[in-house]
Amino acid sequence: METKRIRVLVVDDSVVIRKLLCETLSQDEDLDVIGSASDGHIALAKIAQMRPDLITLDVEMPVMNGLQALASLRKLYPRLPVIMFSTLTERGASATLEALTLGASDYATKPSQTGGFDVAADRIRLELIPKIKALGRRATYALRETPALPKADIGEHSPIEIVAIGTSTGGPNALAEVLPRIPKDFPVPLVVVQHMPPTFTRLLAERLSRLSAIPIREGRAGMALAPGEAWIAPGDFHMKILRAGKRTILNLNQSPPENSCRPSVDVMFRSVAEAYGGKVLGVIMTGMGSDGVLGARAIRDAGGEIIVQDEASSVVWGMPGLVHASGLANAVYPVQSLADEITERVQSRCLGRDSLPNAGTWPMPAR
Repeated sequence: METKRIRVLVVDDSVVIRKLLCETLSQDEDLDVIGSASDGHIALAKIAQMRPDLITLDVEMPVMNGLQALASLRKLYPRLPVIMFSTLTERGASATLEALTLGASDYATKPSQTGGFDVAADRIRLELIPKIKALGRRATYALRETPALPKADIGEHSPIEIVAIGTSTGGPNALAEVLPRIPKDFPVPLVVVQHMPPTFTRLLAERLSRLSAIPIREGRAGMALAPGEAWIAPGDFHMKILRAGKRTILNLNQSPPENSCRPSVDVMFRSVAEAYGGKVLGVIMTGMGSDGVLGARAIRDAGGEIIVQDEASSVVWGMPGLVHASGLANAVYPVQSLADEITERVQSRCLGRDSLPNAGTWPMPAR
């Protein structure tokens, strides 16, 4: 049976970028580039005519820019996948995060102008095309015949001393649903891997911190973890959590990518399992690919717990779906329930203050 090709509309004001995208995407047998547009106004007209399965959308365009087009598009086509195609700059990163807030499905960064057409095409094949296929097909993974483990499984009598979160495609909006609902007196630290390049992760941390009761920062090497604080792994760095006497600290490195990712969820999850044993709550949220499966196994083998975001509320049920399909999830929840579930699990079983790592900094001072 022949698989239906994904119909793509390319929207960019640059003739060079439109040519690069159209030619590169058309070389993939699973994709059908049905047209292009040079601004958002033209794009909206072509969507009505061509009915694409997915759109790549530039941020900066004349007449109607990408953010304006996205806002209008979401009113008319709330479920149409949109991938923002933005520059790897402070301005591009800020606009991309705004686009994700407005309902963009994901983003990819434009290749640099150095290296020529072939290098740029390779970047598109590596970064953009897998996202088009995942979003265009809403890739999911078959569940095991056995249901997820009960809520209070192996961690029923174990305190939780750290929450580790891993996410990718759709993650910024999912994190914005979860982290702002974590209470300011949360008794343990949180560490997060969101697959994003440099600059993007810093701006994401700043944006989430403005929305949240707890401070949220981009990770820095040597920083001690403290209750009621969240740290997001910086782009292009793995983030590990290490024991340093009675403290736990952040370690950053640029070891080779795992699962084509740096930062990698697997790297961070393995480190929290080693540092905290079974006193870990791991959370896998929306994202494409397999990053997090091996790390989730390490947490479960150490006696910790794993909960995952459900399929219905995930942009792509790749990472959480694979963890669930591997039998590693203690339970599955919609994104709207994750913050309450995390808080309940931690607060109902956390240790007294004197037993917590880095307890001298808890409770948090007023912000």
